[in-house]
Parts: sequence; structure tokens; C-alpha cells
Amino acid sequence: MAKTRIDYRAKALKRRNRFAYITGVIGLLLVTFSYYFYQVFYTPNVETKGKPTYVVVRRGETAKAVLDSIEATGVIVDKLSLRFVARLLKYEQLVKPGRYELKDGYTNRQLINDLRTGSNKLPLMLTFQNIRLREDLARKLATTIDARPGQFDSLLSSPSYTKSLGFDTTSVLTMFIPNTYELAWNTSATNLMERMKKEYEKFWTPARDAKRNALNLSRAEVSTLASIVEAEQQQHADERPRVAGVYLNRLRRGMKLQADPTVVYANKDFSIKRVLNVHLTKDSPYNTYKYAGLPPGPINLPSIASIDAVLNPESHDYLYFCAKEDFSGYHAFARNEQEHLVNARRYQAALTRSGIMK
Repeated sequence: MAKTRIDYRAKALKRRNRFAYITGVIGLLLVTFSYYFYQVFYTPNVETKGKPTYVVVRRGETAKAVLDSIEATGVIVDKLSLRFVARLLKYEQLVKPGRYELKDGYTNRQLINDLRTGSNKLPLMLTFQNIRLREDLARKLATTIDARPGQFDSLLSSPSYTKSLGFDTTSVLTMFIPNTYELAWNTSATNLMERMKKEYEKFWTPARDAKRNALNLSRAEVSTLASIVEAEQQQHADERPRVAGVYLNRLRRGMKLQADPTVVYANKDFSIKRVLNVHLTKDSPYNTYKYAGLPPGPINLPSIASIDAVLNPESHDYLYFCAKEDFSGYHAFARNEQEHLVNARRYQAALTRSGIMK
């Protein structure tokens, strides 16, 4: 009988020890998992180092594609934990298009909640830079707002649509005044075009119109000439009024503009650094060595500074200019062809010495 009680107590003690052990293990696991969950949800996981960082989520994008884009910014500390939280919060069911800021110090929970709710959605900032061709502009516009591919190209190349805005398919490029514009993400293609038309009308104030009338130029012609001025003088805006004065002097005298940037544009080879005779033979209305007057449209989207340089040209009697041989970005100006040839030979020799042959 005594032995049975002892056995019973031993077994009971063993069960208690086993239960205590299991309870301890479970408790440890709970603490461990609780700590891990706390870490992945509430520990800062975005480190921008003070640099504003954004991600654009496009319509129809998957959660995986969005997370790939976020990781590509290089600001996520622990990529695995971000994807873990995205899965737990079922982000794949609530992907909202928009432009979002990846804020420094954000936790995974804050970031995924912003993306799920759209609460941190920012307006789009549209800027125009390095735009030369209509297809470049269409691509820029389509990738800025949530538009279908080809939608802008279709609008910009439509004679009836561009006419409704007061332009043709060439001059419509002058409607886009380079500036920074704030847009809603869901702005439609036609609404954006109408917005640009309103901004264009705002830009052409009575004072600017009066100045272009004094020059006997249309708005489109001012922008076209400004695009040439900008291409000629990209580095030093202070010289643009003088360059504009040269071209206006040539136009008044009926001389061909003979602007190298228009030849580059006509050849559609923007790698050309040295315009050669072979380039000058290109038969194109944009080749101002071959055809007199302004080309049919702009060769880039000129900045406001370049447009104003045309509207406020320097008054002088220069008819020629070429780049200075010191490669400073400034130009040597001449009143006659003899002076110009001297300047041009100096520059050509400098190009040859530098090994720039084309």
C-alpha cells in the first residue's frame, strides 16, 4: 500500500514537472513570438537618411510589384519583415494607386497601412525636362498620371483634337510651358491637356503678348525661336538675350538662321557634337541651313527663361556667333562673316585638338 502511494506521488510530481516544462516552453515561445511580432510591426524599418523618397503605385499593379518598387528605392532596412507584415495585413487585397512618400522612421505597419488606405497619398508634381520629340512628351505625360499607354500620343497627333485647343499637331508642343504643376493622381488625359491650355493662357500675359507683337512673332514662333536659343545656350542663361538678338537680326534681314541645333534635330541624332557637311545636306524643314525662316515647330520645350530672352532680346548688330574655343560655354559674336570665320576656325581647331570629330 505504501509503495503504491509513493508511486502515485512520484508520477504526480513527474506530471507536474512535465506540465511546468511545457508551460514554460509555451510561455517562452509566446514571449519570443510576441517580441518578434512587436519588432516587425513597430520597429522603424524605413531609413531615408533625410532624402525625400517616393513610390508611385499604378493602377492594376500587384502587391508584389509595389513592394519590389519600394525595395528598389534602397530605404527599407529589413525587406523580409516588410513582406511578412504586408501578407499579414492582406495588402494584396487593397492595393490603391497613387504617389506615396516613404517617410523616415516609418514602421512596417505604418507603411502598409498608408498603402492600404491611401491616407498618405500625395499630389503628383509634373515637370518638363529634356523633352525634344512629341513621343517623348507623350511618354512623360503617360508615366506621370494614371493614363493608358498611347493615350497622350493619340491626343497630340490628332489634328481635330489639337485644333480644338487652338494648335496643330506640331505647334501643340508650345502649349506645354516648362514649370512644376501639381496634379491629382486620377487626372484624366483630356483634363491634363485642358489644364496645360489654361496654364498656357495664364503664362501669355498682356505684357508678354505686347512684346511678341512688337517683334512681329506669334506665340508659337516665340517658343520655336526660344527652343533654338535654349539649345544653343544651355549653360549660361545670361547670354540667351544676346543669342536671341542674333537670330532676330537674321530674321529681319531675311537671312537663313543656320542654327546647328536645328540640324541635329533634323537628323534625329542627338549624339552629334560636331555638325559636319554631311549633316547639313539633310532635307528637312527643320534644317535652317537649307530653309529660311523659323522651323515649323520647337526643337525642345524651352524654359520660361529662354522664352523671356526672346521677348527681351539684347539690342545689337551681331549676325553670327560660335562657341568659344575655351569651352567655357560662352560664345564669340561677330558682325560680319569675316569676323565669324576667324572665330569659327579657332573653335574648330580646339575641337580637333580635343579629339571631337563628330
